[in-house]
Amino acid sequence: MKLTKILTKKKPEKRLLLPLKKRAGRGVTGRITVRHRGRGVKRLYRIVDFGQEKLGIPGKVIAIEYDPNRSAFIALIEYQDGERRYRLAPKDLKVGDEIICQEITEIKIGNRMKLKNIPVGTQVYNIELEPGKGGKLIRSAGTSAKVLAKEGEFAHLEMPSKEIRKISAECFASIGQVSHPGKRFEKIGKAGRRRLKGWRPAVRGTAMNPPDHPHGGGEGKTTIGLKGPKTPWGKPALGVKTRKRKWADKYIIKRRGRKR
Repeated sequence: MKLTKILTKKKPEKRLLLPLKKRAGRGVTGRITVRHRGRGVKRLYRIVDFGQEKLGIPGKVIAIEYDPNRSAFIALIEYQDGERRYRLAPKDLKVGDEIICQEITEIKIGNRMKLKNIPVGTQVYNIELEPGKGGKLIRSAGTSAKVLAKEGEFAHLEMPSKEIRKISAECFASIGQVSHPGKRFEKIGKAGRRRLKGWRPAVRGTAMNPPDHPHGGGEGKTTIGLKGPKTPWGKPALGVKTRKRKWADKYIIKRRGRKR
C-alpha cells in the first residue's frame, strides 16, 4: 500500500514537538567519536507516549503521521479529556479508530493491557521490561512479539529474533504489530538521500594503506588476510558478542539462533 494512503496530510502537533540538536558524531569534547556522521536535514523530536499515563481514558485516532526519528509511524490520539498525545501506530490502525489503555480490555489492535490478561498466541509490541517503566521492547517498524505461555507471575514471549524470554505478567503491552513493515524493503536509491539522513561517505578498509587500517595493503582486490574482520583500531568486528551479562539474563529461556 502506498504511504500516501496510510499517512494523514497534516502538520505535526506543535505542542508535542521539541528541538533536536545535531551532534555530527561528536562527543562532549567536540571530537569525532562516531565516524561517518554529519550534516543531514533539520528534525524536530516528537514526544511519544510509550507508557500508560492515560490509563482508563478512551482515545480516538485523528492522524497517522511520519516520524523522521524512528522507523515506525506514529498515531495522534485525542483522549476524552481533550488531551492529545502521540503513540506508536500499529499496523492496520486507521483514523477514526478508538483505543484504550486499561488493565483488562478488549483484544483489539492498538489497545494496551497487562500481559497476564492477554491470550496466548496474541501478537504484542511496545512491551515493558519492568512494571510501570513504560514500553522498552519491540518498537521498530514491522516487529512484534508473540505470547507463548503464562507461568506463575511471568509470561513467556517469543521475540522477533526467536529468543524466548520471561517477562513479568504485570507489565503492559500493546496489541498488534508495529506499523510500516515494508521499511526493511525500502531502497535509499541515491547517495544524496543518504546524506540528507546524516550519513557521510565511508571508505572501505581494503582500499586503504596498512598504516591506516588492518585490512589495508596488497595488490588490487585482495583478501583482508585475517581470520576475521577488524575495526580501524585492531579490535574484532562483525559477529562478535558485545552484550555484557545483565540482571535480565536469568529470564532468557531460549537464546536466539546464529545468523547464517
